[in-house]
Amino acid sequence: MSRTYVVTGSASGIGKETARLLTEQGHTVIGVDVRDADVVVDLTVPADRERIVREVTERSGGTIDAIVAVAGLGLPVPATVAVNYFGMIATLEDLRPLLAGSDAPRAAGVSSVASLLPADDELIDLMLAGDEAGALARAATLAETDEGGSLIYSSTKAAFARWIRRNATKPEWADAGIPLNAVAPGVFVTPMTAGNVGTEEGRKALWELCPMPLNGIGEPVVIGHVLVWLTSPENTHLCGQVVFADGGADVVHRGDSTW
Repeated sequence: MSRTYVVTGSASGIGKETARLLTEQGHTVIGVDVRDADVVVDLTVPADRERIVREVTERSGGTIDAIVAVAGLGLPVPATVAVNYFGMIATLEDLRPLLAGSDAPRAAGVSSVASLLPADDELIDLMLAGDEAGALARAATLAETDEGGSLIYSSTKAAFARWIRRNATKPEWADAGIPLNAVAPGVFVTPMTAGNVGTEEGRKALWELCPMPLNGIGEPVVIGHVLVWLTSPENTHLCGQVVFADGGADVVHRGDSTW
């Protein structure tokens, strides 16, 4: 059965591979990105987030089957907050009404194993409170130092993971029959990691942050397969989960602490 998917970040990396897999399965994919996409927008701009809904509505006829929110930044700048958290949440929340006409509505986004790394509690709290202006200001302050800047990305991914946990069982998601989940990748070969995975020194540094004993650094299609399943009709009961697809890094970091 052919379905209609919206995939953000569709022009590169995990988003591109996810869109390719879905297209090869015969589904319709509406790609969203800052370039080379069906819907070209900048997720740091609130007006562009609103435009996604209008353009997806026009292209889909008002009904979609799944949202796959992948678009993200890995830079130590405030824009990372705007895209990774507020852009991600807007994509999921604002497109959710278009899932109402689907027989098997699904939604998933991308967190990261970086959500387990040191983060800034103040920034996380501002994001979860929906205070974008405050969060951007806090990120700007953090970005003034290397140590502070390094906390921005991990904070966005931790906040998004918490948002998933806090919202997946709410009436507008679970009671509406929409499984809402996230995948947390380890280190994969994408434009975001290209500057590091290409050198031995860079790979060593990444390994220290994210040890992946099972098969090491992977290709983005691996995460694409996870996202395809999470947003497929076969996923009927996975709800509010952050699935760590990270070669075991989560286990190395946390052991049995989740229990």
